[in-house]
Amino acid sequence: MHSTYVTPRISNVLDMKRREFVKQTSLVSSLLLVPRFIQAFDDLVTSASGYRRLVVIQLSGGNDGLNTIVPYRNDIYYSSRPNLALRSNNLIALNDELALHNSLTPFMRLYEKGYVSILNNVGYPNPDRSHFRSMDIWHTASHSHEYLQTGWIGRYLDANGEKPYNAIELNEKLSLALKGQVRNGMATNNAQLLYRTAQDPYFKTLIKHQLDDHLGEHNLGYLYRTLISAESSAKYIYEKSKTKRSNEEYSKGSFGRQMKSAAQFINSGLKTRVFYVAQNGYDTHANQKQTQARLLGNFAVNLEKFVIDLKKAGTFEDTLIMVFSEFGRRVKQNAAQGTDHGAANSVFILGENLKKPGIFNEPSNLTDLDTNGDIKYEIDFRAIYSSILRDWMRADVESVISGDFPPITLV
Repeated sequence: MHSTYVTPRISNVLDMKRREFVKQTSLVSSLLLVPRFIQAFDDLVTSASGYRRLVVIQLSGGNDGLNTIVPYRNDIYYSSRPNLALRSNNLIALNDELALHNSLTPFMRLYEKGYVSILNNVGYPNPDRSHFRSMDIWHTASHSHEYLQTGWIGRYLDANGEKPYNAIELNEKLSLALKGQVRNGMATNNAQLLYRTAQDPYFKTLIKHQLDDHLGEHNLGYLYRTLISAESSAKYIYEKSKTKRSNEEYSKGSFGRQMKSAAQFINSGLKTRVFYVAQNGYDTHANQKQTQARLLGNFAVNLEKFVIDLKKAGTFEDTLIMVFSEFGRRVKQNAAQGTDHGAANSVFILGENLKKPGIFNEPSNLTDLDTNGDIKYEIDFRAIYSSILRDWMRADVESVISGDFPPITLV
């Protein structure tokens, strides 16, 4: 009977290198979680134009929609927030009812060009006010009582697995939204690091000696088989993306870096259908005014830089941007000069192909709140997903979204 033997020298090297490898979180997220992403990138195109893509921006923590899109003539707004309400002389008016937070001047410039549609009162029935659970609901497009293990973008990849595209999250870890049953998106915030790690001599030696045959399916053999294919694709992604460099001055923080990387990926011609970006910090239970002003200012500056980048390269016309947060905040301020977890919120859709730029629907009705004192939802977020899938991505909605959520006309 044939037997296999791994020499002690190689075994010791394995133990040592295994510990080194797990520190490479970007590569672990990208490769361990994405065993089949290679096929999606084998057919990358040389031109970025004419290929529709979606950019999802997640404002994590629950952005306060009422102090973002402000009902500045509503007495209930001011009486509910005696210290937190934003005064009309320090806002950017959109119309006779609504105004933008004064940190959103760059966002207003995009709005004035017809690139923004503001959807009010977006949510879902029986809202959950837990960050983790509500984000899972948004990521999976599930009902509030339903627990799914695949994300809506992941299922989109599952249903379109033979086509040459995939999804990239500009982060070290892959969100549930991008995980499918058989296909996942890819998490990387540094194409050069991904390439260098895949080129590590240690892994080349392992591949050369076919040590994956000895390690077994449930150990690291799975990883090395992935690396054989990952090596060529990581090189292609790196070589392709480094041909484009942005001259725009994004902020030096995480969100600015993500947006800059997304712009360079798009403008380099990667045939990627979904890019996923997140800005953290919106859980403003205390001292909300200062925190939200800083975050929204950072968001608006980098979003405008991103649009300018794409406009210069001629790729903005084929790009749709969706901005969401897992829930809004309570209408009434709390005792710590902040707001607690709420329900419905605003969603922003940006692009050159909007059917209804401006204010998409009526603002929140502050005289008709739910039993917890929160804004009631009017638009189910899954109707937005359905619209994007059908009208922008040209995908089969039923293979991705379970339930009856007729698309609304966005693009």
